[in-house]
Amino acid sequence: MGSLLPLSLLLLLAAAAYPGGVRARRRRGARAQGPGGSSLAPSETSAPFWVRLSPGFKAVQPGGSVWLNCSTSCPLPENSSLSTGLQRGQTLSGPGWVSYQLLDVRAWSSEVRCFVTCAGETRGATAKITAYKRPQSVILEPPLLVGNEYTLRCHVTHVFPVGFLVVTLRRGGRVIYSENLKRYTGTDLANVTLTYTLPARPRDFWKPVTCHARLSLDGLVVRSSSAPITLTGLAWRPAPKALASTSIAALAGILLVVGAAYLRKRPLVQNRSKERRVSAG
Repeated sequence: MGSLLPLSLLLLLAAAAYPGGVRARRRRGARAQGPGGSSLAPSETSAPFWVRLSPGFKAVQPGGSVWLNCSTSCPLPENSSLSTGLQRGQTLSGPGWVSYQLLDVRAWSSEVRCFVTCAGETRGATAKITAYKRPQSVILEPPLLVGNEYTLRCHVTHVFPVGFLVVTLRRGGRVIYSENLKRYTGTDLANVTLTYTLPARPRDFWKPVTCHARLSLDGLVVRSSSAPITLTGLAWRPAPKALASTSIAALAGILLVVGAAYLRKRPLVQNRSKERRVSAG
């Protein structure tokens, strides 16, 4: 019994020397257990969510309409909205998505943004809409040879937007002329005529010439081309009406002169034939 006393005194001295150790262990144990002794779950954090606007790119005819769908992975979205300068139409919605109709799209390029708020955080997505009209036709007139030059004329009809149109002439597959119409700022359908003068060279005879129209719209490229026309040395330009009338009048005068000479010569021939018959008789 006497040997146990010094050991008890040592334990009391150790506890007094390190008072924080016991209290720290008690605090850790209290944090590890709940009020009823059950362990506490880790604190919950807001999970990330995504927002999509589809289709991300849409091309329509001028004046057409389009539907865009804004969807999200947020289970309980607080708010959903659309930002655009285009005319709004109907709106449809369901769990995790909202569809918006846009009407009378006429601007060649429009940006639309969709926003969704989830757990106090707002995220968005973007889509682009392009209005364009493929050329109704690309027509290359037969080349006219005037002197030592060909005149080439290409017609591109009912195209939009003209400011993003490039018209190119090719001879035998090689570019001989190209023109960018970015200076044109009109917002309506238009017809374009390109006229180009090409020197006539024998080595170019019988080579095909084509006209090409290209619309480049933020990644969307629309191409159209004409039927090929062959360069020949037999190209003919119709004469002006005044020249044609003069030629006809000159030809008529020649016919009249020839006819009068024939009529004057005919009686003389007849008289000589009668004289021969009389002398023979």
